[in-house]
Amino acid sequence: MNTLITACFAILFLVILRVIFVIRHPPTPRFSPGQTCHLTVFLGSGGHTSEMLQMLRGLDVERYEPRTYVVSEGDQFSAVKAAELESSFPFSPKFEVFTIPRARKVLQPLKTVPMTAIVSLYACMWLVTFKPLLKRQSFGDLLLLNGPGTCVPLFIAIFINRALVGRFLVQWPALASKKADYAGWLI
Repeated sequence: MNTLITACFAILFLVILRVIFVIRHPPTPRFSPGQTCHLTVFLGSGGHTSEMLQMLRGLDVERYEPRTYVVSEGDQFSAVKAAELESSFPFSPKFEVFTIPRARKVLQPLKTVPMTAIVSLYACMWLVTFKPLLKRQSFGDLLLLNGPGTCVPLFIAIFINRALVGRFLVQWPALASKKADYAGWLI
């Protein structure tokens, strides 16, 4: 229980730091033609990775750079496939791959899921909040998510930092709201 309380206070601390940062450094609204865009892509596993990589094959790599890939712990397949995609581009790739803990492991008992989900959320908050502060660059100007439960803590971390998000696009009409626009099928 002490670990849970410590994790909650750590996340609260991260949120407060992020709010202070956003107030002091407001986000720029849009990109002008010819300006590059830092693309961050969450690669789920198996079919989710294949769908996302298929969508990225038609990417204007000069416009969307650098690229950051986020994969789940233990998912070497997705990391390898991201590197293969990057090596297929015509010039030297600018990309990073980050690994986050899974929110729920395969066959994990449901009673232990809250703890692993909090650990995953904590790692995502670090990746989305502190790492950009230390490197003095954004986590990503455009974030593409699909896939399994591990993208949920990443989405929550982004949502907590929503002052940096200009627009949420969703694939299902039921998720549309004032802060999320329904875009239909994205792939």
